[in-house]
Amino acid sequence: MFFSKKGVVGVDIGSSSIKAVELKSGRGRHELVSLGMVDLQSDTIVDGQIMDGNHVSDSINRIFREQGIRTSYVATSVSGHSVIVKKLTLPMMTDEELEEQIQWEAEQHIPFDINDVNLYHEILEKKPDGSNIDVLLVACKRDKVAQFTQVISHSGKVPVIIDVDAFALQNAYEANYQPQTDMTVALLDIGASVMNINIVRGNVSIFTRDVSVGGNHYTDLLQKELNLTFEEAEALKRGAVLENGMTPDEVAPLIHSVSEILGMEIQKTLDFYRSTSGPDIDNIDRMLVSGGSAKIAGLTDYLADRFGFPVEMFDSFRNIRFNNKKFDKEYLQEVSPNMAIAVGLALRNGEI
Repeated sequence: MFFSKKGVVGVDIGSSSIKAVELKSGRGRHELVSLGMVDLQSDTIVDGQIMDGNHVSDSINRIFREQGIRTSYVATSVSGHSVIVKKLTLPMMTDEELEEQIQWEAEQHIPFDINDVNLYHEILEKKPDGSNIDVLLVACKRDKVAQFTQVISHSGKVPVIIDVDAFALQNAYEANYQPQTDMTVALLDIGASVMNINIVRGNVSIFTRDVSVGGNHYTDLLQKELNLTFEEAEALKRGAVLENGMTPDEVAPLIHSVSEILGMEIQKTLDFYRSTSGPDIDNIDRMLVSGGSAKIAGLTDYLADRFGFPVEMFDSFRNIRFNNKKFDKEYLQEVSPNMAIAVGLALRNGEI
């Protein structure tokens, strides 16, 4: 990583599509400069591993070319089993002591060879009584980082920031929703194959988890049970009526069965959060759902009924200005949930 005054383009490399967002900042507000999304061929990325790097690089290049993006610096993010996030409570110590201590802590908490990971840590909070500090420890396997940086480099761009999906999502949340310090919100990003959960109190992440379940589960079940093509199953799960007359209402039980699987994983996450956060735990005030699978028919209503708190679709452009002559408002509303992580990455502007 190096430093420059130039901005970055947020590029979200998902398992089914690539999203890119470019923002500019001024007068305390952010403005949309460029936006693009392209679908990836099936099996391009499997279980978080890039199987066809050339196709990913070509897709990144295509977005930049079609959208006329000239900025070459890219911020991207990772998630899944190769990424470990731990919140540690340590005795108060100097920065120099923490640098030494964090290596030892990583060896205790990271289930990989410590030589095979990139480490990062950040102080979240220093206790008022001076006794302890809360530290966020993040580790990612080096080969995962290498895969993502290589496809970006091969596209002719410069990878300068590797973030974590859950924290990029939090960046977008803070910029668009300006959270109150006493507000606890569950940020849920449902991609094609991975679901990211980040529970945030105010501006502080207090619990994160990645789950290997996502929108592909809906598509696979609809294809299998109804003998549909991939495209037909994708359209049906998002509420479209097919040319043969099949409606989402007819397949509601199938869609609901997968929603229940997602609900169980979210329930596990909330239970674990409550069991590890101590007696002063805050209740969840609401949930914001993003990702391409956020638009699955009836999903937000199901989650609201199951968990008993408000569940809303994430608005990635709620507090971001855009030129009405350049961007169609209805299109932005349509793709808004998909763009949350890319927007969060684009907000890293000025940090390199």
